[in-house]
Amino acid sequence: MFILNPNYSSTPAVEALPPSISAQLTKYNPPFLASKLDVHFSSRARLYSSLLRAKNLQTQMEINGFDADDDDEEEMEDGSEFSWPRDGFRGRDDEEKDYDRDPEFADILGTCLDDPDKARSKMEERLRKKRNKILHTKTGSPQPMKVTFNKFEFSNSYIWLEFYNAPLGKDVSLICDTIRSWHIVGRLGGCNSMNMQLSQSPLDKRPTYDAIQGANVTPTTFYNIGDLEIQDNLARIWVDIGTNEPLLLDILLNALTQLSSDYIGIKQVMFGGSEFENWRENLKTEDVGYSVHKI
Repeated sequence: MFILNPNYSSTPAVEALPPSISAQLTKYNPPFLASKLDVHFSSRARLYSSLLRAKNLQTQMEINGFDADDDDEEEMEDGSEFSWPRDGFRGRDDEEKDYDRDPEFADILGTCLDDPDKARSKMEERLRKKRNKILHTKTGSPQPMKVTFNKFEFSNSYIWLEFYNAPLGKDVSLICDTIRSWHIVGRLGGCNSMNMQLSQSPLDKRPTYDAIQGANVTPTTFYNIGDLEIQDNLARIWVDIGTNEPLLLDILLNALTQLSSDYIGIKQVMFGGSEFENWRENLKTEDVGYSVHKI
């Protein structure tokens, strides 16, 4: 709201700007300074007008190539100070995400509004080129692996693995990492079926955990494990689990099932037994495909 007063004469709020900015304003837009307003604004209205004019001034000065001093401040009529933004008044282009690292994707985004069909064809072409980096073909077997038990003892037994093909170097690394991770978790007591509070809690309630109960449960520790021996398409590993903990076996079988499906086909897994089909105890040379891998 404002009141017209013919006897009131004052310079616009822009004249209160710092001398350096006023000089530039006079240089680039003299008619703007020469105009006088005969309108008496309220204190709040004059403050808003000053802010608006200062913003317009900054924008025009940036267009003409002049940067305001970062230390210049404008004192408002109500005693407050107006500081120029250190980065100036940014446009929409400065606020947009920087796609310098992927100019191809930036080009696709630039055409999606003007020509959606063209952008779609570019995206499909991009997916075809980078398909190998985005999608990984499964190299395992769709057939579920067979699981059998042959006089298995938790304290002293072999675990046998039969693959569809002789495992390659990368396959052996995956197998060793899987068994090593299983052993570490078991060694730390992470496979204790006596303390499964969260998995046994109701699904419709917020889970709770009793730390005292968890600390007082009898621990189960994976005692010892041997090296992984491979002979052609067969493998075995000796384990001393120590306690009768079926959860440990379930965890291993779950991991081997996924490993067989995604990476290397496992025909069957057998727990226990001192012999297994074509395994030969006297054939322990590299010439026959025998190798030992540290777990």
